[in-house]
Amino acid sequence: MAEKIKSMTPKEIVSELDKYIIGQADAKKSVAIALRNRYRRSLLPEEMREEITPKNILMMGPTGCGKTEIARRLAKLMKAPFVKVEATKFTEVGYVGRDVDSMIRDLAEASIRITKQSKLEDKYEMAEKLAEDRIVEAMIPGEKKKENTNKSGNPFDFLLNNGGYVSQKQQYEENQKKTESDKNEPLDVDMARQQVRQQLKDGLLEEQFIEIQIKDTPKSNQLDMSNEGMSIAIGNIFGDMMPQKTKTKRVRVKDARKILREEEAQNLLDMDQVTDEAIENAEQNGIIFIDEIDKIASGGRYSSGADVSREGVQRDILPIVEGSVVNTKYGPLKTDHILFIGAGAFHTAKPTDLIPELQGRFPIRVELENLDKEAFAKILTVPENAITKQQQALLSTEGINLEFTEDSIEEIAEMSFLMNEQNENIGARRLHTILEKLLEDISFEIPKPDADGKFIIDRKFVQNKFMDTIRRDDVDKYIL
Repeated sequence: MAEKIKSMTPKEIVSELDKYIIGQADAKKSVAIALRNRYRRSLLPEEMREEITPKNILMMGPTGCGKTEIARRLAKLMKAPFVKVEATKFTEVGYVGRDVDSMIRDLAEASIRITKQSKLEDKYEMAEKLAEDRIVEAMIPGEKKKENTNKSGNPFDFLLNNGGYVSQKQQYEENQKKTESDKNEPLDVDMARQQVRQQLKDGLLEEQFIEIQIKDTPKSNQLDMSNEGMSIAIGNIFGDMMPQKTKTKRVRVKDARKILREEEAQNLLDMDQVTDEAIENAEQNGIIFIDEIDKIASGGRYSSGADVSREGVQRDILPIVEGSVVNTKYGPLKTDHILFIGAGAFHTAKPTDLIPELQGRFPIRVELENLDKEAFAKILTVPENAITKQQQALLSTEGINLEFTEDSIEEIAEMSFLMNEQNENIGARRLHTILEKLLEDISFEIPKPDADGKFIIDRKFVQNKFMDTIRRDDVDKYIL
């Protein structure tokens, strides 16, 4: 996937975003260039690469016009660590947002998750074979080996009994016994295992129940002190000093395969390598979307009360956007090359109301347009995840084949546009309000479709739904 992104031109990135987001060509163009510049930067020599920092973007536009969706789709497209934060969250701490570093710690967590998953997928092929061996062993066990298990109920016996130390002589004798017993294993057991292995490959034993031994990992009591970037797992204070506990689980072979594959893949994973790669991925490819940035902009020159808090948050965000080192539980993370995308409606405040230093850190300004009737009509039908398609898929599970006529789409789009003009402008979210209300009775009553197996929604149905209970003049009151 990473290779595919590298070969995508800005135009191709925009066409990919067009599948999910209608309009907003300028915003898409800016983020596509920012994404391509990251690839260009990766091709430069080390000295030059360090000097080039990403050009952060400030998106201005009313709520529901696609600001967050653009950033989220962009991160999904390039499989980059992505974090969305609300700037207003940091004003709650006090006069200064002490917890601003948490956005970087969240980014580190997101990066660890992405990197770990991709590494696990690389190990699955080998883990699959190891899991199969364990399933065969569980179905046809060999001679029971005598294990030096801790029979007493006291978990500290392991530590008290010579600190778990085993002499070299004792180790050698145990290994010799094990090798001898493996050699003496009956041939019929070996043949039976070969037969079971073949049946497993043919998929004949998928529904059979077997007992497997898996690691017992109790939920650790996690004490998280996020303000200081510390986190202590109380259950893990002794680390690997304790012997690994196992538990027996009775499951079907197909489920055992998944469980054991995950466990074996985890065992094959080098977590130090995962951590190093994840931190580098967060530093070089991370995207942080700061929403509601206009809410921390104070209007007047003479600030008092809540405005002091807002300016304090701006001053705390500044070093992170400028480039600093934040300590996370996975190690220090440099923020110099993280792409920051700020967004806000900027109804009451203007971008110039932000402190000058912060304004300078968001050099690219993009204004998103208000959505009109045509845009609403496209949002209802064009995207791959359009809300009409979502509703059709949901109701098809009940045997209702829902169909929207063109005039019904026009009516819903016009109604949404009028509601946004007359009341609060909540953008494309208005479509959700109208569509849910429109299909409320169908969802509740689950009516039988017509002879063709279809249930048609036309303009008349839309008008009747909203006119039966209230006059045309009051429709705006009826829908939020």
